[in-house]
Amino acid sequence: MTDISKAGTFKLGDRTVKRLGYGAMQLAGPGVFGPPKDRDAAIAVLREAVVSGVDHIDTSDFYGPHVTNQIIREALHPYPADLTIVTKISARRGADASWIPAMSPQELTQAVHDNLRNLGVDAIEVVNLRSMHGIHGPTEGSLEPQLDTLAELQRQGLVRHIGLSNVTRKQIAQGRGMADIVCVQNQYNIAHRQDDALIDELAADGIAYVPFFPLGGFTPLQSSTLADVAQKLGATPMQVALAWLLQRSPNILLIPGTSSVGHLRENLAAAELKLPADAVQVLNGIAGETEQAA
Repeated sequence: MTDISKAGTFKLGDRTVKRLGYGAMQLAGPGVFGPPKDRDAAIAVLREAVVSGVDHIDTSDFYGPHVTNQIIREALHPYPADLTIVTKISARRGADASWIPAMSPQELTQAVHDNLRNLGVDAIEVVNLRSMHGIHGPTEGSLEPQLDTLAELQRQGLVRHIGLSNVTRKQIAQGRGMADIVCVQNQYNIAHRQDDALIDELAADGIAYVPFFPLGGFTPLQSSTLADVAQKLGATPMQVALAWLLQRSPNILLIPGTSSVGHLRENLAAAELKLPADAVQVLNGIAGETEQAA
C-alpha cells in the first residue's frame, strides 16, 4: 500500500494533516448534481481513502446538493478521531444544476446547519467561505458581512476554523484582518500559476494553500510536455502534476477527487513520486506555454 505520509504533513486549524487528502466533489452525479450512478462505488472510494491513510476530506453541501455529505456520513460515520472534514459555503444549486450565489447571512447560516446535519457532526473543523462575487474566478468585492456571519457561528461553537476560497489578495487581507484564516483554496496547477507569490507568503505565515481545479481536473494540462515527463518517470500525467504540487511548497495540501478506487490509488501514489530537478525545470515551463497559447 502507498505510504502517503511520505508527502509530509501540515497544520490545518488545530489539526496536523497529511498533505495528500481527498476531494469529494466527484462523488455526486454528472456536473456535481444529483446522485452518483453507483452509490456503493462512492462509498467504497471513501472507505478506501481512509484505509489508505487519508485524514483530510474536502466537501460541500452544495455538491449534489446534499449528496456527497450524505454519502460521507453513510460511509465513514462515526468518523475516525484523526479525520478532518473541511466544507465550503456560499452557493446553492438551481433546478437546472446552475451555481447560484448564496452569500446572505441567512443563507450562510443555513448552509452551515445543512452541513452539520448531513455530515452528522456537532461542529465543522474548517468552513471555507467561497467568494461568489465571481462564480468562475476571483473577483473583487467585500466579504465583511459574510465573515461576520462565520465569526458568529464560530463563537457559537458550530465552526472551529475559517478558510477562504476563490479569493483575491485584497479579500485575503480583509479576511485576515477580521479572523484567523487557516487556509486559502484557489485554482492553481502547473499551467495556472497566478498565485505563486501568494503561496510563498502564506507558507511563511503557516497558512495552508489548497489548490482546486476546474471541472475536468487537469484538462488544460494535456500537453506533450507533461506526457513526456510522465512517460520517462513511469508515472501518469496526473501523478506527475500532483507530485509537482507537493514539491512546489510545503504548505500545499492536495484534495484530488475521483469516484474510482483505482484512480484513487493512482492519485495517492503521487506521494511517493520524487521529481528530479531536470523534470521540475521542464514542468515549470508549462505555464509559459499555456500563456503563449492563450
